[in-house]
Amino acid sequence: MDMEFTQVLLNAQSIDANVRKHSEESLKQLQEQNLSSFLLSLSGELANNDKPVDSRKLAGLILKNALDAKEQHRKLELVQRWLTLDINVKSQIKTFLLKTLSSPAIDARSTASQVIAKIAGIELPQKQWSELIGSLLLNIHQLPAHVKQATLDTLGYLCEEVSPDIVDQDQVNKILTAVVQGMNASEGNNDVRLAATRALYNALGFAQANFSNDMERDYIMRVVCEATLSPEVKIRQAALECLVSISSTYYERLAPYIQDIFNITAKAVREDEEPVALQAIEFWSSICDEEIDILEEYGGDLTADSDVPCFYFIKQALPALVPMLLETLLKQEEDQDQDEGAWNIAMAGGTCLGLVARTVGDDIVPLVMPFIEENITKADWRQREAATYAFGSILEGPSPDKLTPIVNVALNFMLSALTKDPNSHVKDTTAWTLGRIFEFLHGSTLDTPIITQTNCQQIITVLLHSMKDAPNVAEKACGALYFLAQGYEDVGPSSLLTPYFQEIVQVLLTVTHREDAGESRLRTAAYETLNEVVRCSTDETAAMVFQLIPVIMTELHKTLEGQKLSSDEREKQGELQGLLCGCLQVIIQKLGSTEPTKHMFAQYANQIMGLFLRVFACRSATVHEEAMLAIGALAYATGPEFGKYMPDFYKYLEMGLQNFEEYQVCAVTVGVVGDICRAMEDQILSYCDGIMTQLLKDLSSNQLHRSVKPPIFSCFGDIALAIGENFEKYLMYAMPMLQSAAELSAHTTGADDEMIEYANSLRNGILEAYSGILQGFKNSSKTQLLIPYAPHILQFLDSLYMEKDMDDIVMKTAIGVLGDLADTLGNNAGPLIQQSISSKDFLNECLSSEDHMIKESAEWAKLAISGAIFI
Repeated sequence: MDMEFTQVLLNAQSIDANVRKHSEESLKQLQEQNLSSFLLSLSGELANNDKPVDSRKLAGLILKNALDAKEQHRKLELVQRWLTLDINVKSQIKTFLLKTLSSPAIDARSTASQVIAKIAGIELPQKQWSELIGSLLLNIHQLPAHVKQATLDTLGYLCEEVSPDIVDQDQVNKILTAVVQGMNASEGNNDVRLAATRALYNALGFAQANFSNDMERDYIMRVVCEATLSPEVKIRQAALECLVSISSTYYERLAPYIQDIFNITAKAVREDEEPVALQAIEFWSSICDEEIDILEEYGGDLTADSDVPCFYFIKQALPALVPMLLETLLKQEEDQDQDEGAWNIAMAGGTCLGLVARTVGDDIVPLVMPFIEENITKADWRQREAATYAFGSILEGPSPDKLTPIVNVALNFMLSALTKDPNSHVKDTTAWTLGRIFEFLHGSTLDTPIITQTNCQQIITVLLHSMKDAPNVAEKACGALYFLAQGYEDVGPSSLLTPYFQEIVQVLLTVTHREDAGESRLRTAAYETLNEVVRCSTDETAAMVFQLIPVIMTELHKTLEGQKLSSDEREKQGELQGLLCGCLQVIIQKLGSTEPTKHMFAQYANQIMGLFLRVFACRSATVHEEAMLAIGALAYATGPEFGKYMPDFYKYLEMGLQNFEEYQVCAVTVGVVGDICRAMEDQILSYCDGIMTQLLKDLSSNQLHRSVKPPIFSCFGDIALAIGENFEKYLMYAMPMLQSAAELSAHTTGADDEMIEYANSLRNGILEAYSGILQGFKNSSKTQLLIPYAPHILQFLDSLYMEKDMDDIVMKTAIGVLGDLADTLGNNAGPLIQQSISSKDFLNECLSSEDHMIKESAEWAKLAISGAIFI
């Protein structure tokens, strides 16, 4: 059996497809027949040094995949499966794995490290395998360097898999001691030192107590800083990665070390190899992120005794940091504009410079302007491009008052460079910088307009001309036009762009047909810009927007012509259909927003819906997300008329609601159900059984991404509002689900920020459901059906108030629900509201809120409550 098993594993990697398929089926069979024996055989194969490298490698991989999966529901199944395995079998597997750590074969050791960590991630929280960390620490003192390295790797992976609160402080101390000793310069083996440095990176989250102790922190920081000077480039890179992590995890502990770190990072940026230099820049970007967050959270009123003091590291380092970053801008790569995923020192330096500008505001301008003035007209393209990039990078952060005079001088120069500069890199960065100028220094909120009657024509002429340039330049010119249009969003009845609307649309449509529009995201950028130009247009151009409909419909029709497509062509066709549906969505929203234009649009509604249905039909399994969004807009624009499309559309709606894999599609479809409810009102009744069944299935599923659940609850409210008392038959299914979700979301003690954000989104969905149901039953003869649920709703509102971590949106919806309860149930709710622990305090708090939306809801709720109490 042993040799046979090895052969099956080797055959599963054969170049002969038949042999491979046969072996894969055999492995599947072995797993299904006897899982324990199968996993034991895999771990035995992995541990056996006499076996071929390839069979051991695959055995380890299958073992790892038997413990973990990307999808959350599958992962939970695998965890349960492992926990129910026979304890003796698990013990043998773990013995084999620990034995593999001393194997001379690096692949086997590396896989064993990862598998041990996966098992630890499952068992340690269950108070099992408690001896693991102790036996790994014993291994550290083994003589062969490769055993030490594999053990440090395992400790690193373990720290990645396990939550810090699972491991007690005594063991954390021992792990950190072993890791930091392995990092020491006295460690002669570079592989061991690298493994230790990477392990520390993963273990930093466990070191809270150690970083609070001055002596221990000093020791860890000294060892990390020493490792940045190692002769081995990978160790220097890993050590700087540790510093980046420390900068965000232990920002408040950095002050004593910041000068030394500046020296280390400055040397790395100027002299070291790129992977090391990039991490050195990343350190300062990370410090900027921390300080931006603190300054945003606390506003300008930071005092020395605030909870999270800002140390102003960036402000202090400014005179030395900015020149260092400006130097990096001159280290461009020849082809970086063509490569979408490019990342190099110049780009990292520019990104960091942008973050510095956001951190310190006006103070950066005098430090950067001399560099721009000196280099912007130089003969070498690198200097001109670096100067332009520096200028573009500092446009977000400093005040408009500081930047506007400089931009007014620079604008003509930029427009000229975009037309005349001989170098494509310089043109690319110039167009990007113009986009940044329009994004941050143009719009109805600014006192001094940069774009005037005088220069508007020149700006548009130059941008449209640049759309004929190389794809990367044309794409950035589209981006600049996008922000130019966006600045006129709230401009009123007339916009400076109106006289050029027709020409702009024509040029953008021409760009979408360029032979090379597939490069540099150019086609996508052109359609996104067209959408923004339409979205921000005024009534003056409504007739021209109307004329766009048949043009875009023709384009969409072309993608539906029945030719046989390869999978690559089908993907491109799907992308193009998405862009065209997105464009129609914006046009529908624009024309559907006022009565006269809505009437004009109505003549095309049938044809457009026909096209959307054909788009769905050519995608067999999945529903087209963009077409779904466009149908939501169409439902809003056509109102009750939308009912005539439902017989043909319903199957696609159902398909979208069943799409667990592409959960964004499912979420969008749930949103469209809401749009259709608002459009059709009680006409939707005949479809509600199917829709509600699917929504309840979605909520019960552990396969569906949790982010879709809040919109589903909101959707209950939309349905109830549309069908009123006919929602009666769904109450017995919907209400218990709302109640259990409410209990889950009410208590967030000890949750992290992400969890609280999700809890608030869930709460809002639940409250919107309650609000829709209460309003739906108002003035009906069946309001008494809701009385049994009132105590629970009030209890939910009480617990939200007590928890004190509602965001403003939840607060507004919650006080609205209190009002709905009183409004719909009248004197049946009055006594319950009076008995509730916190209703009065909650109402008073909302009445004195600075948020006018909350205040408005609270004033309405107060009226409704006083009506219910005094009836």
